[in-house]
Amino acid sequence: MSSKKSFSGAMIVLIFVMLINALSYGTIIPLLYPYSARFGLNPAGLGFLFASYSLFQFLATPLIGRLSDKYGRRPLLILSLVGTSISLALFASATSLMMLFFARMLDGITGGNISVAQAVIADTQKPKERAKWFAFLGAAFGFGFLVGPAIGGLLSQYGLAVPFWFASAVSAIGAILAIFLLPETKSPNTKVSLEKEKLIDLPKLWNALKAPTTGALLAITFIASTGRHAFIIGFQSTTVDVLKFTPTQVGLIFTAFGLANVLMQSIGVKFLLKRFSSRVLLKYSLLIGLILVSLLGFAVYPIPFLIIIGFYMFVPPNLPFISGMISVATKEEDQGGILGLSQAYTSLGQIVGPILAGLITSFYIPGAFWLAAIIWFGAFYMVTRIPKVSKKINL
Repeated sequence: MSSKKSFSGAMIVLIFVMLINALSYGTIIPLLYPYSARFGLNPAGLGFLFASYSLFQFLATPLIGRLSDKYGRRPLLILSLVGTSISLALFASATSLMMLFFARMLDGITGGNISVAQAVIADTQKPKERAKWFAFLGAAFGFGFLVGPAIGGLLSQYGLAVPFWFASAVSAIGAILAIFLLPETKSPNTKVSLEKEKLIDLPKLWNALKAPTTGALLAITFIASTGRHAFIIGFQSTTVDVLKFTPTQVGLIFTAFGLANVLMQSIGVKFLLKRFSSRVLLKYSLLIGLILVSLLGFAVYPIPFLIIIGFYMFVPPNLPFISGMISVATKEEDQGGILGLSQAYTSLGQIVGPILAGLITSFYIPGAFWLAAIIWFGAFYMVTRIPKVSKKINL
């Protein structure tokens, strides 16, 4: 197999993986309330259901990334896709509340395939090209998240469980494609030992923060993710409880977000990276984002809110820039492990952000936007303190 064909196959499968991840999550959005209500789950319980996914993704992703350093990207990606398919099938066929939670936990564990996909990019791309391809993967995720709710809503007419069966089948197809199309991209000459690896290695997660450059970038990953998910809680609460938007109106805004995300990550990021470094783009995306989000705390009327949201949609996403900087600052043999740690901190932000925002919204709902802005200011300050030249260290 030629290197060009191998590269093409890897990229096709990787993009499909992001679509699968988005579809599996997107189908839940319009259906989770009516589906889980059959099991007696209340809105507070729904929060725990979401948190169960993020918690297990946080715990498992670093190990999956590290295992891909040892055994290769291909087998771990295939196993993750199979696990996702099984978890969605369990969710669709659930007969009890416990089964619902188990399915979401299993899906969280197999959600670590994101770090493996990022490691494939690190294996095949030059350092300066990685942020661009991270953005393309993000665009694929955005497109899947855009069409996922629409597909779920359409298929739900035939039964609330049907969309979950559909997502399970799509994941199974992804696994088959990975088996036949995905080449192994990890160098066979790279030796990695896992003798001391643990399933839950919290000390390692903490110690990774102490590493020069990469430690700061992992902290920024967590802070940015926390702010992003605090913003999501503020957005949902404000549009429904303060502005009284209908579900259809909220859905249209989500659709607009998805379109803007696809455009920015497929075209916008590539255009910007030709003119500016990842460091500069990360700094100013955080700065512009926190300014706009803080203004949302005052926008308690529909028109000003929609105008600010319209501008915010086209702020460059910071994740591709962070991932690119982390990858460049990491040795080749540690790409899967460090990107796995990065995804773990992203998942941790998915847990902490909604909890903090929930506490704020109990006093003042738009205050969640100010919380997100304050959190992002911390990330912005940290970016300004990262040295321009970094030394690669052992993970």
